[in-house]
Amino acid sequence: MIWKGFRFGMLLQLAVGPMCLLVFTTATAQGLFVGLSLVMAIALIDALYITLAGFGIAAFIGREGVKVVVKIFGGIVLILFGLTTILGIFHITILPDIKLFRQLTYHNLFLQGLILTASNPLTIIFWSGVFSSQVVERKLSKRQLFFFGLGCVLATLFFLSGVAILGSCISGFLPEIIIQLLNGAVGIVLIFFGIKSFFKK
Repeated sequence: MIWKGFRFGMLLQLAVGPMCLLVFTTATAQGLFVGLSLVMAIALIDALYITLAGFGIAAFIGREGVKVVVKIFGGIVLILFGLTTILGIFHITILPDIKLFRQLTYHNLFLQGLILTASNPLTIIFWSGVFSSQVVERKLSKRQLFFFGLGCVLATLFFLSGVAILGSCISGFLPEIIIQLLNGAVGIVLIFFGIKSFFKK
């Protein structure tokens, strides 16, 4: 079941999202170990959401009133991080009093990764849907479902670690202007996903 979960998780990873791009640009600009700290944060939140989905918390998050609040909060966080990323290229900060958003280090980037990934709690509903379909299709027990979820988390770690390694390997070949353009692209993607979350059904 771990292997089946891993294969399914890798399939999901192919739909490259903003966090994948963020891992790449972070490893490119800050190095492999800083990039891997971001990968660990993403995998940790994924594991938490998969666990919550398994416990049925998605039923509460799925309520219409709660869902609206979650979408608005998540969208604002993504837009805020996107703006911060873009303005950071010009050494401008819109949150001067919050150390979390200052120069990236191993520790505060891990916290940023936790916040960014957690800003989309609707992921719980997604994983709940995935698990429900797997239970029906494969007739999985709770034990099998646990190992299937573990495989999905391992896929996240494997794929994003590869992205971080790739980013760190080519960092020496990329001029500063290209790295800045990549950071700007990540900021735009984060803002896009933030705005999109407001209208997501």
